[in-house]
This record gives sequence, C-alpha cells and structure tokens, in this order.
Amino acid sequence: MERDLPSVKSWKSLVKRRNNPQDGGKSSWKMKPVMALMCTVLLIFWYKTTNIQYEQTEFEETDYPFEMAKESEPVSEKLKGLPFGIIQPRSDLELKPLWSSSTLRSKGGELMNRNLLAMPVGLKQKDNVDSLVQKFLPANFTVILFHYDGNMDQWWDLEWSSKAIHIVAHNQTKWWFAKRFLHPDIVSIYDYVFLWDEDLGVENFNPQKYLRIVKAAGLEISQPALHPNSTEVHHRITVRSRTKVFHRRVYDSRGNMKCSIASEGPPCTG
Repeated sequence: MERDLPSVKSWKSLVKRRNNPQDGGKSSWKMKPVMALMCTVLLIFWYKTTNIQYEQTEFEETDYPFEMAKESEPVSEKLKGLPFGIIQPRSDLELKPLWSSSTLRSKGGELMNRNLLAMPVGLKQKDNVDSLVQKFLPANFTVILFHYDGNMDQWWDLEWSSKAIHIVAHNQTKWWFAKRFLHPDIVSIYDYVFLWDEDLGVENFNPQKYLRIVKAAGLEISQPALHPNSTEVHHRITVRSRTKVFHRRVYDSRGNMKCSIASEGPPCTG
C-alpha cells in the first residue's frame, strides 16, 4: 500500500513552528507570576513559623525558673544542627495551640495552670473520675489521665475530656505511669502535683481550700485526711483530726503498732 507523504507545504509549516520561539516564550511568561506567587506564599509561611517558634522560646525562657542555656548535660554533636528551641532541659504538660502563643498566658502574663492532677483511670470508675475532675478544673488544674485498661475512646463524651491529657498503656500501674510521664523535668514547673487514685470520694473536698492549708503550713508532701467513719481507713494517721486543721503524727497504744512520741516514720508519723 502506498502511504500519503506530507506535502512540501506541510514540512515548511512544521519547520517554521519549531524555529519560532514565541510560543514557548509566551508559556514561560505565563508561568512566572505563578512561580512568584508560590515563592511569596512560602516566604510568608517560613516567616510565620520562625516567628511563632521564637515567641514560644521566649515564653518558656521567661516562665521557667532556670536559664535554658545552662543544661546539665552537653548536647550531642549530632543534635546541634536542629533548629533553636527544639532541645530544652525542661518542659510541661500544658496544651499549646499550633499557630498562636496568645493563649499560653493568662491576663497576668503567667502560666495559667500551676497545679497538676494525675490519675490512673479505668472505665469502671468513669462516673467518680468525672466528679473528681470537675472539682479540680475550676481551680486551674492541668489534668492528665493514665488509662490502664486501654479504653480511652469512651471518655470523649465528657465535656472536659478534650481539655485533659490522655495516655494509654494496657495493664500498667500508677507508679509505672508516674515514673515515665511525671519526670521532674516535666512537672517542676507546677507548684503542686496531685497523684490520686480514681476511687477517692470528693463530695466534701475543696481543692482551693486544701491548697491554702498546705501553703500556710509549708507542707511539701501531704494527703487529705479521711472521714473517721470512712471504710477506707487503713492507718489512723490518715483519719481527720477533730481538733486540728492538719496533723503530722498520731498517738495510739492499741494493737501491735504502738505510736508514741518516740515513733518515727509511717504509720505513726508522716
């Protein structure tokens, strides 16, 4: 079969189009505004990110009672290339917005939550935990919950759940969580840390009043006293005194455990 060959006119037209650079020039000129716009957006994004990072670092430098430049251990040579502000000797458990630092401070310019409530929780005690957390949140407490039963999704229906920090580790104890997530470098920013059990009753407990007593007495380690009729009393030192606001020791001559003025340490003194 014979093929139709292009005419001489067609060949001339093809060569002319290839030799004419105007079409490609027009296309490249059309792309330049787009590229300029993309570069502008990237520059704005880079500037905003750097500015926010700088503000965040400034906030933490002024808020923490230490100099960030003085670290206890030298920074590894492999980590020195990371951007400034990533490696820090201290941190906290405060939830921070991604793009703004305006909500990190209260009207007075200080960290809003200076106390921490930490609890291991399971779904069976959900109602009691709900009552307990609602006592502490109005007192400006940060709340961290350790879900030892692996069930976290069923807590999202509580109004305050999104304000708390949730950590899940199946079948772990309170002290397992505490040793890993309540490190001194993390909790040193807080004035007081409450490490409580999930089944404590708080019907008659006022966190703010309790903190006033603790501060006035200069107590560094303490626990709320139990009602004398409570079924959870295991040691008399944990029972509320009828005559004192707080007590550090108990006297008891009954039973095998004798608590006298010479007694030192639990369960006679604390």
